Amino acid sequence: MTKRQRALATVAEKLSSTPTRMVEGDWQPLRDLGFDDQACLEVAHIVGLFNYLTRLADGLGLQLDPETLEAAETGIALKRAES
Repeated sequence: MTKRQRALATVAEKLSSTPTRMVEGDWQPLRDLGFDDQACLEVAHIVGLFNYLTRLADGLGLQLDPETLEAAETGIALKRAES
C-alpha cells in the first residue's frame, strides 16, 4: 500500500468501527498528505455511504452476482462494459 492508501484505510477503519472515538488528530495523516477540510469531508461521506450500503445489503440478505463475487475473492478487477 502507498502512504496515501494506508492513511485512507486507517481513517476508514476507525470511522467505520468506532466513529464516536474519532478525534481531530485521526485526520492528521490525511492532512499531512495535502487533504483539506473539503477532501476530508469527502472521505467521510464515501466511508459513510459505503457502510450504509453494505449494512442495507446485508440486512436485506442481498447476494453478490457471480462476477462480482469472483472479483472480490480473487482481487481481479471487474471488466468495464464497452460503450
